[in-house]
Amino acid sequence: MPASRTRHLRSVAAALALTVAAPATAASATTAASTATGLREVMFVGNNWDGTADVIRSSGDFAKIGRVDVIPDKAQRMAEINADPIKWIYFTAIRNGVGEGHDQFADDMYSTPDGRSVVVSRPSFADVVSIDLATGKINWRFPVAGYRTDHMAVSPDGTRVAVSASTANTVHVLDIATGRQLGSFATGDKPHENIFTKDGKYLWNMSIGDVNTSLDDPGWDWTKGDRHITVVDATTYKQVKVIDMRQRLDAIGLKNFSDAVRPAVFSPDESKLYFQVSFFNGFLEYDVAADRITRVKTLPKNPATSEDRTTWVNDSRHHGLSMNPEGTKLCVAGTMDDYATVVDRATLQEGPLVTASKPYWATVSGDGKDCVISESGADQVTAIDFATGEKVTSVPVGDHPQRVRLGHVRADWTGPSGN
Repeated sequence: MPASRTRHLRSVAAALALTVAAPATAASATTAASTATGLREVMFVGNNWDGTADVIRSSGDFAKIGRVDVIPDKAQRMAEINADPIKWIYFTAIRNGVGEGHDQFADDMYSTPDGRSVVVSRPSFADVVSIDLATGKINWRFPVAGYRTDHMAVSPDGTRVAVSASTANTVHVLDIATGRQLGSFATGDKPHENIFTKDGKYLWNMSIGDVNTSLDDPGWDWTKGDRHITVVDATTYKQVKVIDMRQRLDAIGLKNFSDAVRPAVFSPDESKLYFQVSFFNGFLEYDVAADRITRVKTLPKNPATSEDRTTWVNDSRHHGLSMNPEGTKLCVAGTMDDYATVVDRATLQEGPLVTASKPYWATVSGDGKDCVISESGADQVTAIDFATGEKVTSVPVGDHPQRVRLGHVRADWTGPSGN
């Protein structure tokens, strides 16, 4: 075999080794936990503005099971903030900026493998806490570097949780049982989404830059900061690879597109990455081995949506993306266009536009049949059938639901004893 051919095959293999499959990661963690005795699969819905997490059934009717107060220590945290001028400035800035006039108390959450606790990132308190699901009390608290937390990810075996410290350009990786830091690494500006590879060997972070400024015209895009994907070894936390989507977008003539990668999902065979970017009503397909963007899907605009970019929440146009377990359908949350839709992955043809009020996340039901979106503008979650693209049901939750994650509780759990 020619040396050039050998080098090419090695580069392809190396690229594939760095790919991720978000649905597979979630499924593997879910499957491992389901084998434990006395556990029940559920969905945790983080109600960002009121500081609660609703726990609902993971499929079927998605009925509510219980609720967790994720800020039981609010008085203590507020006393600390009010006593520190710098913390108070950041706390207020979060409220008036990315919080849209509200405090951000519940961004992301994952349950522990034994179903006894839920770990929550709390942006306004700049920390991560573990809450005992039986008592509602805090097991441990980890204050992050800087002044705000954001998205998290859990390792496939459920033992580690990664959290973005958005103002410190850092990701912390914690022991989910104890809160002890296992490692950390530097990212681009404003780290956001985190994804472990399904084998747990690598961790991907997407940085999105400054999303709360008014310099939203494409001509001012350079002011948004350094945005890229950082891939690290999940044992040493050393950088393995950096992917700058600016170069890949420019290569296909999309110079006016933002390179801030928002929600993303990988195909089951780990060869393709589908991702949303700031300001765009649609998503893009990236071939990981070829290291290039291969397809762009533009979705319909809502005629009622303002074209003034400064009115779009935190630079989002569409924010929320998931894929069914078979890898045949994508589910897209059209945040500022007030709909969600299921898209055929082969043809990229969208299905019915399901009306939704500021949908801000999309995930997959426990049985894999439905896409579940959080309607942050209507305080409910809505299930959409992957097969038909039609709405199945909506379930009321708390104030401003955002992240929705599969997890587990004890089989007889209906809420903390203190609630």
